[in-house]
Amino acid sequence: MTDLARSLAGNTTLNPPSVSSLTSVLDQKPRSAVAIKNIVLVHGAFADGTSWYKVIPLLQQMGYNVVAAQNPMLSLAQEVTATKRAIAMMDGPVILVGHSWGGAVVTEAGDDPRVAGIVYISAYAPEIGQSANDASREYGWTEGQKQIRVDSEGFATISAEGMLNDITEGLPLPEGRLALAVQAPSYGALFDEKLTRAAWMNKPTWSLVSTKDRMVPPAMEAAAAKRMGAVTTVRPTCHMVIQQEPETVAAIIDDAARNALSKQ
Repeated sequence: MTDLARSLAGNTTLNPPSVSSLTSVLDQKPRSAVAIKNIVLVHGAFADGTSWYKVIPLLQQMGYNVVAAQNPMLSLAQEVTATKRAIAMMDGPVILVGHSWGGAVVTEAGDDPRVAGIVYISAYAPEIGQSANDASREYGWTEGQKQIRVDSEGFATISAEGMLNDITEGLPLPEGRLALAVQAPSYGALFDEKLTRAAWMNKPTWSLVSTKDRMVPPAMEAAAAKRMGAVTTVRPTCHMVIQQEPETVAAIIDDAARNALSKQ
């Protein structure tokens, strides 16, 4: 067990079952056991809602209503507005899920009264008064962050090297090339915008820590999970765990949907 895994002892689920056995177990669970049926997914930077394309069908097969927010990546306020618009589409309690930068968004937007629980997937989880950059600063620049390029208008993109070697390195090369081709520029200044709310302070949380993440510091992910008291899963996955192990991600979201109301 790594030092990172040990640091989460007591809150951590390690070595989840294989994909085949996991899928089999989920298929055996009756849908009537689900207290929450609505899931809102929030994507990270340099991506859009289609980054969840492997997770969405798994959740739909489980009987969930799923919306992947299409956030503009222009300002934190606009991110939150778009996310709350997606939440408003749902007809009941919601599990809110953020990947990467999306973790900062769900931290701010998760105060919506319809949000019953929050899931962080290889994600930022800033405190009140912190920006995403503030949250990761003490951990130093990751190899992926070193590959961010900002143009003359302040829009950030990730280099080809960064996308292929530091974000999608755990995926087949064609999938990495696809992510590179469709990446969405992000307005660089939004990563310095400070949060005014931290919904994890009063909502039950789940967290997936990717120990091989080369974009978001794994130590930051682990520290945030511990601070939040999150139900935590640690996996030896890359930053794009939502595509590398979609079954694991779907199982965590399913667990949140089944248990969030009882944890409030």
